[in-house]
Amino acid sequence: MQMARKTGIIYLIGAGPGDPGLITIKGAECIKKADTIVYDYLATVELLEYASKDAELIYVGKKGSDHTLTQDKINQLLVDKGLEGRVVARLKGGDPFIFGRGGEEIEEITKAGIAFEVVPGVTSAVSAPAYAGIPLTHRKFTSTVAFVTGHEDPTKKDSGIDWASLAKGIGTIVFLMGIKNLPNVVENLINNGRAESTPAAVIRWGTKPVQRTVVGTLGNIEEKVLESGIKPPAVIVVGEVVSLRGVMNWFEKKPLFGKRIVVTRARAQASDLTHELALLGAEIIECPTIKIVPPEDFSPMDDAIKRIEQYSWIVFTSVNGVESFYERLYALGLDSRCFGGLKTASIGPATAQKLKSFGINSDIIPETYRAESVVKAFESEQVKGKKILLPRAEEARPVLPVELTAMGAVVDEVTAYRTIVDGSCEDVIKESLKTGVDLITFTSSSTVKNFMSLIQTQVDESGLEEVIGNAGCACIGPITADTASDMGLKPTVIADTFTIPGLCSAIIEHFSKA
Repeated sequence: MQMARKTGIIYLIGAGPGDPGLITIKGAECIKKADTIVYDYLATVELLEYASKDAELIYVGKKGSDHTLTQDKINQLLVDKGLEGRVVARLKGGDPFIFGRGGEEIEEITKAGIAFEVVPGVTSAVSAPAYAGIPLTHRKFTSTVAFVTGHEDPTKKDSGIDWASLAKGIGTIVFLMGIKNLPNVVENLINNGRAESTPAAVIRWGTKPVQRTVVGTLGNIEEKVLESGIKPPAVIVVGEVVSLRGVMNWFEKKPLFGKRIVVTRARAQASDLTHELALLGAEIIECPTIKIVPPEDFSPMDDAIKRIEQYSWIVFTSVNGVESFYERLYALGLDSRCFGGLKTASIGPATAQKLKSFGINSDIIPETYRAESVVKAFESEQVKGKKILLPRAEEARPVLPVELTAMGAVVDEVTAYRTIVDGSCEDVIKESLKTGVDLITFTSSSTVKNFMSLIQTQVDESGLEEVIGNAGCACIGPITADTASDMGLKPTVIADTFTIPGLCSAIIEHFSKA
């Protein structure tokens, strides 16, 4: 007896308008469990971070008239993957059933007998105006709104749109994908009775940090769009509600809106800085320059942990040091109970907070790596003759063991982790600098050194100023700033509080003054 062929399931997911935070919880869950992810031009690539590391990623284009795959081939691709028994996440920009051709894809999927679910998404028809400060309905203006495709062929003999009813009977009209047909839209509305003085707006890349909004009237919006150079994708809004933008514009007033900021932190740690800067309106370009890797030999660390009762102090210099130490602690079958009467010091509040997450409070917290800060933090402690364990990065700065040794301590340094150059984003870094960035952030000396190593060829050919352009440098503290200066960079932002929130605050202050 022949076994029935196993089929998979296809999730047709609305990926939202561009801001990755607008993905629904269910949509994110479906991406996480997918074997194959099929995504198009308007589905933000940041959502792929939810994907399993083993997931198959297939880009199918859908950019204007430039399609990597035609719609028929996309339909067939989904069917083929479903028949292979795979869990497929089909990511479509906005909502799949609002001019997203989701219905066509579902028709082919059902013909093939494949299970499917539809996960609605936030459509740009609603979200782009909202991020531009334009409510689609308002009690003082209108209670009616219509969504219309702006992609209709202007050479068609008969339009599928009832322009007369639309022009006179609907308060707010939203046209999607209509910027190429803007003259046709304007002409049809005016010819069918809509006043030339009616407010109109065109919003490009709504909800993204590169959002641009042009406001005018039906009588002059074409001219304003032409002058601005706005290109697709864009949403057109027509109606009196557009006049409320002057009061309700919020997104484009964020303190870092329109600023392009490079984050060079290790990918595993970049999320907090990226998230904070994005909330402030910045366009983030993630270009990790360092990668955290284990030491080549765990023996020194393991030996120190096995002899931990011999130490009086353990000093952690970074979050990575804490995490790496605990990984080996657990690998040896131990936990925080082995600390016993051991005292702990954590350099910086972030390191102290990470240690506390494992149930250990820091006895002292030197604020910086500066020699005077370390001495001041330990001056009330009797460390002469005491053994101090220092698990930290390979080839770390010598200031700490030097100062502790000068105070009479016996310092035992062990390599907890190594930082190596991450060259995976070398092309991204070079392209970003070429197109122009406002700020490059550095959270350690290693990020500075590795960043410079990745652009060194261009620097040798053209000079540092030519490569960097007008980009400023933001450093998490004076040590990082000193490294940047030593390598020819000019720090324009130096955080007073050596934390991610402190760095973000310093960046806001810098741009507010500018």
